Amino acid sequence: MTGWVRLAGVALAVAGAVAGWVLTAPETLMEDSVPAGGGDVERGQAIFTIGGCASCHAADGAKGEQKLILAGGRSFVTAFGTFYAPNISPDPGSGIGAWRSVDFVNAMKHGVSPDGSHYYPAFPYTSYARVKTEDLLDLWAYMKSLPASEQVNTPHAVGFPFSIRRGLGLWKQLYLDPAPVVEVAEDLERGRYLVEGPGHCGECHTPRSVIGGPDLSRWLAGGPNPDGKGSVPNLTPGGAGIAAWSEADIAEYLKSGFTPDFDTVGGSMTEVVENTGLLSDEDRRAIARYLKAIPPIGAPK
Repeated sequence: MTGWVRLAGVALAVAGAVAGWVLTAPETLMEDSVPAGGGDVERGQAIFTIGGCASCHAADGAKGEQKLILAGGRSFVTAFGTFYAPNISPDPGSGIGAWRSVDFVNAMKHGVSPDGSHYYPAFPYTSYARVKTEDLLDLWAYMKSLPASEQVNTPHAVGFPFSIRRGLGLWKQLYLDPAPVVEVAEDLERGRYLVEGPGHCGECHTPRSVIGGPDLSRWLAGGPNPDGKGSVPNLTPGGAGIAAWSEADIAEYLKSGFTPDFDTVGGSMTEVVENTGLLSDEDRRAIARYLKAIPPIGAPK
């Protein structure tokens, strides 16, 4: 009888291991599912701008043309370890120049590398999952036109158990969802797309769970800065963030960096406004309308 119990225990352990392996497997697109043909460079530049790619992947303090050298290297300190922005320049050795279009789309929408490894969600693919594939192909076309860099990536400093990337498959089961966060009227869809997708505003402005996932029940309600430095404001019509601002106030802030009381943008938002200032007036108004329409959330009790 004891032998049968041991055998059953081994069988259960094996079944659990197999189930775990299946549940943590990376989800990717096949190459034939990605539209053939190149993207549009000009449209890709617009996605690059709203995505703020240079803000993380260019050298700290880079200005002008230097911001287009996406050599990586910036550090981001979190409760889970220190992450370093990788080289995403078109260099085929140190960067991503050897990638196929499907590799790029899989990285952006599924957080999976060309070798099938999970990327850490310090890379905001939980937002990029909502970006249209055609927009990603445009972005890819633009990024391939930028200067290449041979700078070697700095390995992330992440301890056990977070160093086991396979476990991120379970994390993705909980938090990687391409569906919109907020249901809105048709005339608000453009603003929702910019905020929830390429603009990835929720990555900083939405509180996170103890395992680092976005708490969508408090969407854009502000909270601790995910990189560990200070806090970020509430962007909903509730709380003490920008609730009293009008749509015009928000749109102007995104253009010039001036608040309604004539203060100016500071901190990490400086780079964000440098990017949103390059958007069209129509897109800035669309963002403002969306932010005024989302559910109001007050300060945590």
